[in-house]
Amino acid sequence: MLWNDVLLYASKSNYKHTNTHDYRYMLCDFSLSQLVRATGFNVLSRQSNDVNSFIARQSPIALQGILNNIGANGSLVEGASSGIVVASPSTQDPNYFYTWTRDSALTIKFLIDSYIQGNQGLGSLIQEYILAQGRLQTVDNLSGTFASGQGLGEPKYYTNETAFEGEWGRPQRDGPALRAIALIAYSKAIVAASSDNNATVHDVIWPIVSNDLSYVAQYWNQTGFDLWEEVNGSSFFTTAVQYRALVEGANFAQSVGETCDGCDSQAPNTLCFLQNYWNGTSIVSNINLQGDYQRSGLDCNSILTSIHMYDPEGGCTDSTFQPCSSRALANHKAVVDSFRNVYTINSNLGPGEAAAVGRYTEDRYYEGNPWYLCTLAAAEQLYSAIHQWNATGSITVDNLNAGFFSDLGTNTTNGNYASNSPEFATLTTAVRDYADGFVAVVQEYTPENGSLAEQFSRENGTAVSARDLTWSYASFLTMEFARNSTLPQSWGEAAANTVPNSCQASSSNGTYIEPTATSFPNVAGIVTPNGSASGSGMAGSTSSAAANRATPFLRW
Repeated sequence: MLWNDVLLYASKSNYKHTNTHDYRYMLCDFSLSQLVRATGFNVLSRQSNDVNSFIARQSPIALQGILNNIGANGSLVEGASSGIVVASPSTQDPNYFYTWTRDSALTIKFLIDSYIQGNQGLGSLIQEYILAQGRLQTVDNLSGTFASGQGLGEPKYYTNETAFEGEWGRPQRDGPALRAIALIAYSKAIVAASSDNNATVHDVIWPIVSNDLSYVAQYWNQTGFDLWEEVNGSSFFTTAVQYRALVEGANFAQSVGETCDGCDSQAPNTLCFLQNYWNGTSIVSNINLQGDYQRSGLDCNSILTSIHMYDPEGGCTDSTFQPCSSRALANHKAVVDSFRNVYTINSNLGPGEAAAVGRYTEDRYYEGNPWYLCTLAAAEQLYSAIHQWNATGSITVDNLNAGFFSDLGTNTTNGNYASNSPEFATLTTAVRDYADGFVAVVQEYTPENGSLAEQFSRENGTAVSARDLTWSYASFLTMEFARNSTLPQSWGEAAANTVPNSCQASSSNGTYIEPTATSFPNVAGIVTPNGSASGSGMAGSTSSAAANRATPFLRW
């Protein structure tokens, strides 16, 4: 019956395809709303029920997609230096064959979390990345010199570790913070495993982290280009990850017998400044703009911020925009709703139905399409929120987040609902189903071979822009971790979420010292959550091909 209905609808729609006898292509080319009209079936519900099997198929593809894009042996990035994470193998329309500090750090942070969970084959690759970042830090560029620290704000480099000297939106001030966060995560894991790793962390990793923390403390209060590289001003995402890096950095410095005075002095002011992005109902993702930009401020930037500020030991704290906070949930609704009437593929989707999510509705890059990483981030925030509710033992519905819950059809009034209440079960089930819906959207518009580009068409869901985007693959895998409650380390949010009574426009003079390590000593194995030991014995030698370096992706 389904195929007959599809064929009938196709004939009425004058559907054409280069291979009109292969009806598989026909089904893939129809939008969700077209299939619903043609068949009367709730396709989104059918796909939501199949999310588990989709994730099981897509997960190893996404991991391999990352490994294919990391030098020196990634199969799609010939010529990239060891440990260099390439944004995409695409070299034209657009050319993304560069390494971005931000994209690389976010990707490696996932690989580090996976390594901690037992994927021990990633150890040498992580170490190659760390050594490469030590080299990149010292490359003078158009953002500035290493000696002044300003060069650390350069957003991208050639894949042979030389400076890119073309016009670009620079500086971008999120990269050093994200890199510090990633390297701290790896350091904490190996130090917790064995005191034998203390010297390695102090001598090899701390110099790189120290430079990044100096940069953040010195330049956090200056404007720069946002994570989309388009507007110069203050970016919510940038300020948030800077704050997190300063909090983690202060504790990390102490743990290795060092100090980070700039971390201690600047973190409170950064948190205070972070509150300026909240307008009472949603997050304005870019403020203090240098130029005339006509935007609402609703931006995937803000959802990405929430998932990268997530602390599994934190509560639903508004000041740090935790995934389960009332602010973050209200903002999630506002951002997702803004795309409902913008994309053709979102036609007929009402409030509370998962939709394709792009960067911002005014986007015109490649005509302004949904992004895989933004749609996946919408799911990831909700999965992380569910964990936080379970961990804290309750859900609070209030005036700020009531609209979010109401859209899901829960009919729950304002109040606090304990985890043993029927209302709690109703709410968490509804949120999980909603989150699964965003994954189902990605499932619908993922090609059969599992490749993830940067964007998918607003009109028909076909792949758009750079192919095999590393960040898209990483976003899929971090979503999976959140869905499975595979938890990252705490970054200390619970002890650092009190906003000062007043903000100060301040900074701290940075000290920048060239990292000198050229290889890693053997690293004693870590103890994984299942109690087994893992580790890496890299000693600066050339490692095996990336395709052979990782063990099969693990699920917990």
